[in-house]
Amino acid sequence: MAKKLTEEDILKWQGDDYMNEDHLAFFRQRLLDMKAELLANATATSQHLQEQEATPDPADRATLEEEYALELRTRDRERKLLLKIDSTVKKIDDGEYGYCDDTGEPIGLARLLARPTASLTVEAQERRERLKKQYAD
Repeated sequence: MAKKLTEEDILKWQGDDYMNEDHLAFFRQRLLDMKAELLANATATSQHLQEQEATPDPADRATLEEEYALELRTRDRERKLLLKIDSTVKKIDDGEYGYCDDTGEPIGLARLLARPTASLTVEAQERRERLKKQYAD
């Protein structure tokens, strides 16, 4: 069985075998851990919302409703991230993980450590953002 890599191992890696079996196993586990954490957050939010009592004070009620709205917006962002995690795990299964969707170049291990769901190199991401800003103006 292959040795389980750490973040430090990934950052120190020097070699020609980019996205080898050990790298893929590392990032798969990282993504699955992220997914488990997001699902736990969603469950906690659901329980939290069900446990709340109605309060007769309008100011308290408004504060609670604002807190709920913020929590629900956060969970909605996390829901979108869950979808991205699932599609990223599929890329690992399909042998496409770690390569830029636009250029096909390696995204880079350091970038993937910071954002395991990244699908573009930094340069390609910046290019997309510049174009988006250009057309938004």
